[in-house]
Amino acid sequence: MNPVITPATAADIAELRQLYYAVYGPHYPVALGTDPAEMALLMADPHSLWLVARCAATGALTASAAIHGEAGSRIARLEGIAVHPEHRSGGLAATLTEALCAQMLDTGRLDSVYATVRTVGSGPQRVVARNGFRPLGILPNAVDLRSRESLALYARHSPGVLDRRVPVTEVPAVLMPLLRTASEALGIGYPRVRAASGPLPAPAPRGAVERLEMIEAPAFVRRRFRERFPGAEGWFYPLHTPNVLLTPEDGRFEVYAYLNRAGGYCSLLTAHPDPTAAADHLEPVTRALARAGAGYVEALVPLAHQEALSAFLAQGFVAGALYPAMRADGDGFHDYAVLSRSSERIDFRGVAVEPPLQPYLDCYASAWASAHLPTPSEVAP
Repeated sequence: MNPVITPATAADIAELRQLYYAVYGPHYPVALGTDPAEMALLMADPHSLWLVARCAATGALTASAAIHGEAGSRIARLEGIAVHPEHRSGGLAATLTEALCAQMLDTGRLDSVYATVRTVGSGPQRVVARNGFRPLGILPNAVDLRSRESLALYARHSPGVLDRRVPVTEVPAVLMPLLRTASEALGIGYPRVRAASGPLPAPAPRGAVERLEMIEAPAFVRRRFRERFPGAEGWFYPLHTPNVLLTPEDGRFEVYAYLNRAGGYCSLLTAHPDPTAAADHLEPVTRALARAGAGYVEALVPLAHQEALSAFLAQGFVAGALYPAMRADGDGFHDYAVLSRSSERIDFRGVAVEPPLQPYLDCYASAWASAHLPTPSEVAP
């Protein structure tokens, strides 16, 4: 029997919270399924769309999914896919995903939609793949649910977007395998990209920043962020608003980040006076965030910004995903790399990986080993 699919409304909130509890238990770290006020805001947001499916016979709410967008951006996130355990294997997740994309992506409202997909089973990967999403990489240890889980990054682009990418000429040599993997997986090319010569920059000596203050006052951080960055220049991190600020005692730089304590992860958004101001001090920044509960820290860096990429790579970050044509700029689109670092042990033994995603996992494992394991010359005889 075909489900009845309608936009979510405030009258659905109580049932939706029960649905997400039934699917994820008490550890779901996303406001979409747990916070009534935030849920109502998303339902009313003109840049987003939340759909629910109900059983035609009983009227029971059986599934939910949303595409979350924001003002001024043509990129959005597919999130909150949930199907009640009693109604699985009926294609509800795929049906909702296709309905969302038909209204938000295929109509030209967006340039791309991305999804971070759980890897505890292969089902979520198959759902997005059947709906035109293609793998972009792996995010190891990205979220803490019942335990640390790795996520897969997938995206679906509007027709013609990938053909309008701004060319990149040079990247750090360690990123070349990721570019080759993405080229084969997505059918895109990097024909004129060369590997940069020379070693990565040396990190600042330990103790160069004696102490970092971390300000966790979300309203203050947002106000200060808007003062520092009144326009879009100098930062780009879709659907993330900073809620913490890190700065040394002399105030010579400020790092803005989004910290999710419930999920145990953090996204580095930007720095003032510019992103390079804190590039040499990523080690103490990451340590401070780890003490605050962020077992996973990630950064989104333009593929064309070799200096910033090199700074992150030099301080233990590893590129696990590549998002082509992520940001529109005039008539073209810029590619971005997703770099991350985990303070907890990464264990891929329980990860379920579909064949299209496997090359990214192999690529990440090799890159992590190169960054964190000693070479034969470094091992004492």
